[in-house]
Amino acid sequence: MASGKRPVALVTGARRGIGAATCIALAAQGYDILAVDKELEGARETGRAVVEAGGDFDFRFCDLADPKALAPLADWAWAMGGGVEAVVSNAGVGTQQRGDPLDLTPESWDQVIAVNTRAPFFLTQALARRMVAEVAPLRGPRGIVFITSANAVLASPDRADYCASKAALSMLARCFALRLAEDGIPVFEVRPGVIRTAMTAPVAERYTQRIADGLSPIRRWGEAEDVARAVAGLLSGAIPFSTGDAFHVDGGLHIGRL
Repeated sequence: MASGKRPVALVTGARRGIGAATCIALAAQGYDILAVDKELEGARETGRAVVEAGGDFDFRFCDLADPKALAPLADWAWAMGGGVEAVVSNAGVGTQQRGDPLDLTPESWDQVIAVNTRAPFFLTQALARRMVAEVAPLRGPRGIVFITSANAVLASPDRADYCASKAALSMLARCFALRLAEDGIPVFEVRPGVIRTAMTAPVAERYTQRIADGLSPIRRWGEAEDVARAVAGLLSGAIPFSTGDAFHVDGGLHIGRL
């Protein structure tokens, strides 16, 4: 990091989509960015946009499915940023085997749980231990955000492993919120609905029609920037008497109705 004066945010799954939009939104809000992804495509463009928004940008390759990679990632982030004020666990994978849950394989289950649940827990654990230390920097607002999904509460039987991974992460967000409240570190969960990203591209035609038919009260696709604005708002320090909340960015999809 070049300046060392701005707060630092670590964002996983940062090279494109929601992760990239979040990096840019946080940079515009005053953060320097540490970006993590397992691929490079799109990372340079994200880095340029972060710099244009006023932030410094560093990137690290990491396969979050590998549990041995998480401690070194936390070490790198703390050293590179001179500390970390914010952590955004955005990286995620969809079900590896969409279909009948009676046919779901252990291999698909393990991959989805490893990336979507295990990795954010242990990465957050490693960084939170440092964040609660007396020597941790405080250059701006602190906070932790987990990007889950509308599927944290809405069941989709054709991707049971994905739903389970996000429901578990939702609970972990609340557990961290309880643990870190006394240290002044709020923890939030953001639940995106149908968002236009590479992950939803294979089912875009299907969901375009469902949205038009009223799937969500706000009848349009969500955009990555919609989620990024929510994350930036939660990490702005503007709501200091709140933690453990789930913020829906889904066009009202979660609202039960008759």
